[in-house]
Parts: sequence; C-alpha cells; structure tokens
Amino acid sequence: MLLPKRKWTIRRRSTDMQPGTILYIIVGISIANYLLDQFLDYLNLRAQRADIPDEVAAFYDRDKYLKSLEYHRELTQFGFITSATSATLSLLMLLFGGFGMLDTWLRSFITSDIILALVFFGILILVMDLITLPFQWHSTFVIEEKYGFNKTTVRTFFLDKLKSYILGGVIGGVLLAALILLIKEMGPDFWIWFGITASAFIFLVNIFYTSLLLPLFNKLTLLPDGELKDAIRQFASKVNFPLSNVYVMDGSKRSSKANAFFSGIGKRKKIVLFDTLIEKHTREELVAVLAHEVGHFKKKHIVIGYVFSVIQVFFMLYVLSLMVFNSNISLALGGHGLSLHLNMIAFAILFSPISTITGIGMRLISRKNEFEADAFARKTFSGAALATALKKLSVDSLSNLYPHPLYVFFHYSHPPLLKRLEAIEKAV
Repeated sequence: MLLPKRKWTIRRRSTDMQPGTILYIIVGISIANYLLDQFLDYLNLRAQRADIPDEVAAFYDRDKYLKSLEYHRELTQFGFITSATSATLSLLMLLFGGFGMLDTWLRSFITSDIILALVFFGILILVMDLITLPFQWHSTFVIEEKYGFNKTTVRTFFLDKLKSYILGGVIGGVLLAALILLIKEMGPDFWIWFGITASAFIFLVNIFYTSLLLPLFNKLTLLPDGELKDAIRQFASKVNFPLSNVYVMDGSKRSSKANAFFSGIGKRKKIVLFDTLIEKHTREELVAVLAHEVGHFKKKHIVIGYVFSVIQVFFMLYVLSLMVFNSNISLALGGHGLSLHLNMIAFAILFSPISTITGIGMRLISRKNEFEADAFARKTFSGAALATALKKLSVDSLSNLYPHPLYVFFHYSHPPLLKRLEAIEKAV
C-alpha cells in the first residue's frame, strides 16, 4: 500500500544553534562517553582481589582464581587499546569533516536519498570493521585461545563475518530504506510509523530467531530421548510451561563457554541448551538452569522487556524527529546541506547521554528479573542445584567475582555471582 504524500516544511528558528556550536557539543559528548567508559573499566580493574575469600575458596581453587584475574586484566588492558583506537578515529572524522566528505563524494554519482544512505552506512560499517579486524583477530585467536576458550577456526571466523555482512545488509538495509522512505513521505510524523514497523520487527525476531536466524550460524539438533529430556519435560509439565521442543546447539564450535535460553512468544516455546553446558553439568543442574529460564517466562519478564523496548524505540524516534530535519546538524558534520544520514550519526551521539540513563534503568530491571528467576527455580526445583550450576558456570568462564559496584550499576544485566548465591542461600 502506497503511503499518502504530504507536503511538509521545516521552519528554521532564529534560536537554532550554529554548526560550530553543535560540533563542539557532539565532540564533547563523544569525549565524555569515552572517558566514562575508561574510568569504569579502570575502577573495575582496580577492584580485583588477589586473596580468595571463604565464599569463593569453597568452589574456586587458587590457581584457577588467579587465572581468572589475569584473564580479566588482559581483557581490560586490551580494551583500553581498542577503545582508544575507535575513539580517535571517530574524533578525527568529526573534527576534520570526514563524514561530510564521504557524503559529498557519494552525492557526485548517487541521486537517490535511500540508495545514498545505504551506501554511506555500508561503507562506514565495512571500513570500520576492516580497521578493527586485527583487534577482533587478537581477541579471538590470542586472548581467548590463551585461556582455553576459543574453538573458532579461521574458516568459521571469516564465514561468520561473511554471513553477518549479508544478514546485516539485507535486514539493516530494508529497515534503513523504510526509515528514509517514511521520513521523506511522512515528514515529522515518520516516527510513529517507523515505531510501529520497528516494534513489529522486534516481535517477529523473538518468534523466528531460533528457527530462522540462529541456524545460519549454529547447528541445532533435537535433544535425544533419555533421562535429561524426560526430566526437562517432567519439570515443564509440573509448572505448566508450554514446551514444544528441546534443542542442543553446537556452541563448542566457537567457544568452550556454556549457556542456555528459550525462545518464542505465545503458547509454544523452544529450549536451547549449549552442548558445552550438557557436557559439564549434571542432569539436576541442567534442569535447575532450565527452571531459571522458565522463571523469566512465568514472571512475564519477556513481555515486560518487549514493552519497555517498544517504549524506548518510540521515544528515541520522537527525539530523532526533532533533529533529523535540522540542516545545521548536517553542516556541523561537514555536509553542504541537509543530509538525513549525517543527522542520524549526529543524533546517535547526541542521544547517547539519554541512552545511558535509559540503559541503566533497563539493566536495573534486568538484574531484578534475574533474582526473581533464581527464586522461581529455587521454589519449583532446587536452589542447591542452581547454586552449584552457577558456581560451575562461573569457574568455567573465569567470570569476575568482584566487579566494582559502579561498573555493575552501569553495565551488568545480571547480578554478580556472589550476590545471586547470597540471595539463593538466604531464601533456603
């Protein structure tokens, strides 16, 4: 169905900020974001404790614990280098009008706003990915390999990249094209229509992720009949969880780290267990992990999370609608006139302080949800089995047992392990 065309005009107010002022604000926010991230990483690194407290010594031998400290120290120090590189490149592009130069060059042979935006962002994403490729390689084949996590082959590494390019190009391209089209056709009201589109997309991803997207990168096989499958189905029946199938994912194809999740919206759910999880845990521990995931469903965390995500999307798009037609923003990034895609880049930076605040709120809710899911697993199955599973997962992944509270406040979607164990033990 064709959208009705509207005639719309954007009036420039005399109070609009000048391009130079806007650029200073954008650069200032970029630097502030970088410094905040580095400060939090520094605090988190300083929070490491070489001594092994009693609550950790019971399940973390000293050599393994010291290895975890070294792992996080190396990751953080490497993160300082990668962050500094990315921040420097971004600042150079801003200060010297690199984004505007690319826009001007592309306009010399592209007239369609939609194609222009697609090519513009495609070039930026591809170039940035190629620049950071050595860092990605080092992280996977040096750091993760050094600590025994990496299972990714060179072939898988590059195949994943190729698939990501194709998938990102198709899905991201369609969404970006729809956004530009709605901006041009609907004017300032575009945010309502694209908000509906984005909400529908998020909903469909939740439904079809396991059946359509995940198999592009991992192999899913049905869990064989046996004691584990029987125990899972028995628990699902006990708590009235609408389980359709249980799958095993070849997580060991890329990493030795383990995980589990369920997907689907509606009456039928799919459980996915990493093969590494099955290898390292007892049947009782696996069902306890499953019970935690079911707790998210029973407590309606998925639905609530979706609602909050939709609210965030609409709010973000509304703020974008207040900025996207301002030609001074395009000029601030080195453009020669109004450019929708230049304004989107500026918006992403200018909106980041608000995004940080909303992100903190979402992670507060997420951590609360994790405690509730743990409590559900304890009540309906076994708190002791869940605690043992969490301890094993922590040791196997060399997780940080003593993250700095401020780092947790800003970044953690899950409570630190010791907080979760304390809550489980208090409730027993």
